[in-house]
Amino acid sequence: MQLTVSIVLYNNDLSVLDRAVRSVLESPIVAKLYLIDNSPIPLEENIISDSRIQYIFLNSNRGFGAGHNVVLKRLSYLGKYHLVLNPDVYFSAGCLEKLCEYMDVNLDVGNIMPRIVYPGGELQHLCKLLPTPTDWIVRMFIPIQKVKNKIDYNFEMHFADYNQEMNVPYLSGCFMFLRKSVIEEIGVFDERIFMYGEDTDLNRRIHQKYRTMYHPKVTITHNFEKGSHKSLRLFWIHVKAAIYYLNKWGWFFDKERTLINEQTKAIYQK
Repeated sequence: MQLTVSIVLYNNDLSVLDRAVRSVLESPIVAKLYLIDNSPIPLEENIISDSRIQYIFLNSNRGFGAGHNVVLKRLSYLGKYHLVLNPDVYFSAGCLEKLCEYMDVNLDVGNIMPRIVYPGGELQHLCKLLPTPTDWIVRMFIPIQKVKNKIDYNFEMHFADYNQEMNVPYLSGCFMFLRKSVIEEIGVFDERIFMYGEDTDLNRRIHQKYRTMYHPKVTITHNFEKGSHKSLRLFWIHVKAAIYYLNKWGWFFDKERTLINEQTKAIYQK
């Protein structure tokens, strides 16, 4: 199998999900699309009618990473490449083929993320440095927008040219195009992170041994909404994930983070 894809669901807007599913199934290189459903009620049958779709109903909300791990832990389920995809992402025909071609040539790349835009075409700054406590904790509680913007300028790599390829230590989990052999070597999502930060942790582990690339020659669209900014429950899930991640990797004393971030800025700062 050349490519497999997984999408984790939870009470999704079916029209949005349908667009993501159609984007995936337009590609002839997709052997299997796994829909892992954390929702309390199963999906309607018309969403799962294609023979390449395997629907897995968990009947419990285990979180984003744990949902994808249902597939990632079973290497026999995976193609040569595996795409971890959000249900609110869509793209045009040929996108997945171009990424496969890139991975076939660049054998030292473990994860690749394309250029990501909002439905209106505006760029999403989803290339990030490894987060510090200020980036993840302090920023959440600062009411002054100018201060937040200053933090984001550095953390989200606004200083870089998003029209060039970049080897980035933290790529968004909305679209993670992973090499199966790297998953086998590095491992899967840390399930102790329910949501928010599981992509940071996995990409960081991959980045320690492989390039994790931003590839702007391919563009996808993401209906991105910062749920943690609108829901108190999601906000605290975000806070707890940040605390767990920083406990795991280091709060103010993380030598690897400092080195990687300084090297990244030295290379890509305009």
